This record gives sequence, C-alpha cells and structure tokens, in this order.
Amino acid sequence: MRRRAATTAVTLTMAGTLGFGLMTPVASAANGPCYDGRCKTTVSAPKTITVNSRTFGFGKLKITSISSRTVKMSAAGGSLTGSTSPGGTVQFNNLKIWVKSVSGSKAKLQLFPTRY
Repeated sequence: MRRRAATTAVTLTMAGTLGFGLMTPVASAANGPCYDGRCKTTVSAPKTITVNSRTFGFGKLKITSISSRTVKMSAAGGSLTGSTSPGGTVQFNNLKIWVKSVSGSKAKLQLFPTRY
C-alpha cells in the first residue's frame, strides 16, 4: 500500500511538471493569433487572417479594402463577402468580425466565435 501511494504521487508530480493536465487546444504561433476565432488585431488591406477551417467552415478571412466609411472582407474563396462601417459587425458562418474603428488605412478588428 505504501509503495502504491508513492508511485501515484510521483506520477501526478511528473504529469503536473510536464503539463499533461493542461492539454487544451491553444492557437499556436504557426497558425496565428486569430486561429481560434478570438483576437483583437489592427490590419491594413489587403490582409489575410488564418482561422480554424474545421470550426468556422473556412480557413482564411481576407480583408480586401479599408476606407474611412467601409471595411470589405471575404472568406471561403470569395463565396462569403461582406462589408460594414466602423462600429459594425459582419458574420461569416459562426465567426463575427467587429470593426471597432478605422484610422487612415488601418482598421481595428475584434474576432469572436458565436458558438462552438
């Protein structure tokens, strides 16, 4: 009994040290900061933002043009298109893109999933 308790303690300590308890999916640097659909970013057009294609139904969100009145974007190879003014949102499948503001040729965006 004593040996089993010691083995369990060592196993749990090693699992915590190696991070096995923290095995949740995280957007990696290779996929980009917006991969999970949750990010704040400043972009200038043209810009492509990589997102999880299995979650959102498309892998690349393209910001095609930015003006003081309109931000235009597309996804799914151009099958999904939309535009909005600063303060507005566009939703492609279950990903919302909020255009927080526009300054010059740059737009501040916030992406968030509507559901998983």
